Amino acid sequence: QVQLVESGGGLVQPGGSLSLSCVHSASIFTINGMGWYRQAPGKQRELVARISITGNTNYAASVKGRFTISRDNAKNTVYLRMNSLKTEDTAVYYCNLEGRERDYWGQGTQVTVSS
Repeated sequence: QVQLVESGGGLVQPGGSLSLSCVHSASIFTINGMGWYRQAPGKQRELVARISITGNTNYAASVKGRFTISRDNAKNTVYLRMNSLKTEDTAVYYCNLEGRERDYWGQGTQVTVSS
């Protein structure tokens, strides 16, 4: 069973920065891609950023230019660097791993942007 453990959420003021990390237990050879999703209260879960096994990235329009997804295969870790945070970025952020046969999810980490 693949496990994902997120860390790095918290409270930050508008304009501030946070970095999220997700450590997974999957073999690199079984991964198609990894991503970060978020879900705000009363809203559907949405894709924030994704990185493919070849390193291609894509971002939601609302975070493009502010967020950066990256990975360290040696550490089985994917990161999300979030800059210029806005109040509308407040949500629970989930790490996602696209396996060969199914997706896996982390438990989520709360990000709150508030003054």
